[in-house]
Amino acid sequence: MNIKKLLILSLLVLTNWTVIGQKESTKLAFTVSVNKELKASFISNGRLLIYVSETDRFEPRFSSVFNGNGFIFGKNIKNWDKNETKHLNGSNDWTKTSKWDFNTVPQREYYIQVVWVQNRDMESQSNSPGNLYSAPIRINTKERQKIEIALSKIIPERKLVDHNLVKSFVIESEILSEWWNKQINLKASVLLPSGYNSNPSKKYPVRYNVAGYGGRYTRINNLIKNEKFMTWWSSKDAPQIITIFLDGEGPFGDSYQLDSENSGPYGEALINELIPKIEKQFRINGTPETRFVDGCSTGGWVSLALQLFYPETFNGCWSYSPDPVSFKKMQLVNIYENENAFYNKRAYLRPSMRDLNGDPMFSIKQEIVDENVQGVSNSYVTSGGQWGAWNALYSPKGKDGLPKSIFNPVDGAIDREVAEHWEKYDLLLFISDNWPKLGPKIKGKIHIWMGDMDNFYLNNSMRDFDEYLKNTVNPKSDAQIEFTPMKGHCSNYSHKLILKEIQKKLKELE
Repeated sequence: MNIKKLLILSLLVLTNWTVIGQKESTKLAFTVSVNKELKASFISNGRLLIYVSETDRFEPRFSSVFNGNGFIFGKNIKNWDKNETKHLNGSNDWTKTSKWDFNTVPQREYYIQVVWVQNRDMESQSNSPGNLYSAPIRINTKERQKIEIALSKIIPERKLVDHNLVKSFVIESEILSEWWNKQINLKASVLLPSGYNSNPSKKYPVRYNVAGYGGRYTRINNLIKNEKFMTWWSSKDAPQIITIFLDGEGPFGDSYQLDSENSGPYGEALINELIPKIEKQFRINGTPETRFVDGCSTGGWVSLALQLFYPETFNGCWSYSPDPVSFKKMQLVNIYENENAFYNKRAYLRPSMRDLNGDPMFSIKQEIVDENVQGVSNSYVTSGGQWGAWNALYSPKGKDGLPKSIFNPVDGAIDREVAEHWEKYDLLLFISDNWPKLGPKIKGKIHIWMGDMDNFYLNNSMRDFDEYLKNTVNPKSDAQIEFTPMKGHCSNYSHKLILKEIQKKLKELE
């Protein structure tokens, strides 16, 4: 097969090699061009990401600080003529995760993949529909070689599985479209109960499921492929409840389904547009008493926040391993009092993730370095990643039109003024400031689970949240908060369990 016919981007790697005395490092230079087969799909402005991995266990474009392997280099390119060849070298204008650059590449075997991120208007992350990418190739920088990398694919549009109990829901949000001055669509997928199609006049209670970070409405596909779950779901024992899988995508990463100064009125759009329209279309009861919300991780935080901020809209939330509910313990950072997010007062790097035995896996600084490469502003602020999304939701808008950064992307210094703005999204502060009026509205509605060895240290802030609720009066809180020893992030979460808990509550209402 002629490899040139497969190319949408060709990469020439020139190595600096001597016969006598092997060097410890190699200088790389790149020639990048657009192959004719995909020139019609090519957009001239974008961000070029080069992924360099030391393993072939997965595609390099899926390398990140989370899987602990590989390096990423990023650079913006504007007005790139699709017929023009780009010559790229080891100059210092790359944002990168490695300590070395393309002038000093350690000599060893690598797997390389290139992604052309050209679809930022519609998606916030690099591995999103419409972006161009290559198949991985293997190189050995100890050898002189000419390498052309086959970037021959476009990431396809998302599709739902074909199933009689699965439906798609897409509407244009007038609220968000007006705010952004362009068309913004809201998407969701719908899992119908087994009796839905044979009972055309019946109305149903509803469960709104919020995904973990960045989860899309197409995650329903994985549930449909779960044979054990679907056997139960099709049986007479399964609850007759409709599940709506909300879409997490937002302009700066996950929207968190709430209003923000940067992403716009996503909360208003959910409550006043998506919920009324989807409940009318799918024969949902449409009453707060039969409407519930749940999720884990980001979904755990969002489900809890929706129940607290819209207490009369939902009749119960099941929140598992939620993101930090108090920014005094934003993982291991006190946003309000600490001076630096990367280092503690003893000058140690703060870990962001640990294993169940407490062994740190990577630091917050490493996480931010990774997000800085993904961001079109060379900063986590526009990365589409976890910290970028938190920052977009909680922070005010800056003079440049982007979210103000809670801390410096390079040295981690916390901006005290921005930190004050985060207070209105601090769930512990919110309940403590509003308890006399809020307490009666959330009676019987709060169900939280947390592993006491949460991998992201989220149990710390939840302990403070639990302590506050235990000491409430007028009214006394009846929130159910369970901590399980030696359990990690989301390990006890189960769609089946949540549905059975909702069914139990519905029976109590009869």
